[in-house]
Amino acid sequence: MTPEVVRRHYLDAMGITAWACRYQLPNARPTEACEWEETPTKKPPRERLHALLDDAPAPRPRSQPAAAEQGNTSPVASPSAVKALLGHSPASAPTPEASPVPEPRVPPAQPTKPLSFSLSCACVGGRWLSVCEGEMSPVEQQLLANMLRAAGVLRGELPTVTYFKWPPMATAFAPEEPLEEAQEGVAAFVAGAASRQGWQLEQVLWWGAEETATDLARVMALTDGQSQTLALPVWQGPSLAVLTQQASAKRALWPRLVALGQQWSAE
Repeated sequence: MTPEVVRRHYLDAMGITAWACRYQLPNARPTEACEWEETPTKKPPRERLHALLDDAPAPRPRSQPAAAEQGNTSPVASPSAVKALLGHSPASAPTPEASPVPEPRVPPAQPTKPLSFSLSCACVGGRWLSVCEGEMSPVEQQLLANMLRAAGVLRGELPTVTYFKWPPMATAFAPEEPLEEAQEGVAAFVAGAASRQGWQLEQVLWWGAEETATDLARVMALTDGQSQTLALPVWQGPSLAVLTQQASAKRALWPRLVALGQQWSAE
């Protein structure tokens, strides 16, 4: 029986009248043709419905086709098993590349400040360079000349005092190595003055060398009585500012000045 016939029998058994069109509407789907069976003797709707339900075929279990398909299927050898039978070692799976570890972000380096210092210097006899930190006042210049004359080192007037300041221009540049650049600046200043004046430097007289916490002390780089920056031996004395104010400091310095004069004469 076609589905249309079964549908009409169900509707008839349920007491529902089925209608069929006599005319085909434009663009309508044509009615399916079917073979009509002889109309059986009408029974009450309830009896006919039960009869149709009893005549319905039992549903087939779905597991049987699946089991049959599983029984008919034969195991398929994998490519790795075939290679193993042929004596080829299975290719090792490629090792996944490790994801690159992001590098920690380094904060930008803060700009370094240059060392700041100044010095005054005068060359005695073209041999000894007298150096003190800061700008030498007229009183300090007069005191220095008197001490060197008394020691027999200076004859005549004190040579011209030269003033040097570092950095030359405060906002000119941001140094990468403040100490190294300051040392190079002082060395270049002294070497340039010696070249212009024809000095033959043998020693440095450093007044105020006991103040080791200053930037000038770091720049001079004093080690075992030798300046690493100027590559010259260094004689160390108290600062001229202290000598102008304390008579006891002058008396304590006198024996050393005498020895300094003897060294000058011997050389």
